[in-house]
Amino acid sequence: MSVLVFVEGLNGEIKKSSLEAATYGSQVAQQLGTTTTAVAIGDVQESALAGLGAQGVSKVLYDSDSRLNQFVADAYVKVIAKAVEQENATVLVFSNSNIGAAVGAKLAVRLNGSLATNVTSLPKTDGGSFTVTRGVFSGKAFADVALTSDLKIVAIKKNSIDITSGEGTATVESISADLTDADFAATPKETVMQDTNGGVLLPEAEIVVSGGRGLKGPENWHLIEDLAKELGAATACSKPVSDMDWRPHHEHVGQTGITVSPNLYIAVGISGAIQHLAGVNSSKVIVVINKDPEAPFFKAADYGIVGDAFEVVPKLIEAAKALDK
Repeated sequence: MSVLVFVEGLNGEIKKSSLEAATYGSQVAQQLGTTTTAVAIGDVQESALAGLGAQGVSKVLYDSDSRLNQFVADAYVKVIAKAVEQENATVLVFSNSNIGAAVGAKLAVRLNGSLATNVTSLPKTDGGSFTVTRGVFSGKAFADVALTSDLKIVAIKKNSIDITSGEGTATVESISADLTDADFAATPKETVMQDTNGGVLLPEAEIVVSGGRGLKGPENWHLIEDLAKELGAATACSKPVSDMDWRPHHEHVGQTGITVSPNLYIAVGISGAIQHLAGVNSSKVIVVINKDPEAPFFKAADYGIVGDAFEVVPKLIEAAKALDK
């Protein structure tokens, strides 16, 4: 019996959100008095997998089939189901990513498991129960959910678990689910990902600088990009901005776009409609810059600057540059 954690890779490394999931899985294993095993798929360096020992993982099952370098839901499900069976896992942990949500739901059906997504804390296991707290209603409330099936599947909300970094090295072993062409019948034709200066995907970014219609046009977007560059941040935008083709749709943050949970979210010229707030309200710190003192976003902000973005942002850029000197 063990806790099994699915870890996602990016450019050969482990995603930050998966390091959070590995930490969570190891802490659950300590509660249950068992061990933590990870399962990894596709293009991930074995050295990165071995490094999961720092998060308390004792063993990693790795399927290096090159066909898995691109996400294919049915194939991923088959490999992870094989790992669950092999390890006799009773708890399966994902990060609450697009992949985690899709694969977790399929595995819950296939393996008759209980599934909770958007989980924010360690389970309560008193008296043999397994109850987790999850965010609901776009983060406006929380619900305690009891998982009662033999297999408990949880998807961890990004940035809700502090990554531990101890000593140790995980052993890496091969796993094969005997994949066939039928497992790749539905294969994505194209994957579009938004990178920052450091190659960080928007959902994984620690800092996000986002712009709205207050920028007045795409020709002024250099203000967002320059500030993001100085802060090592990802860039994002509101839905109206992407609808007007000022920015690509994969930068749209909000209820119908990407949900982010950075340590710092800076909103420039965004009014703060409820649909946008639904995608960013899990941010640890929100800074709002808007010349309208009645902008709804100020009610959700930790810090607010009432002022013209064309005056405020250049000063922030200069201040950020001064910090690097």
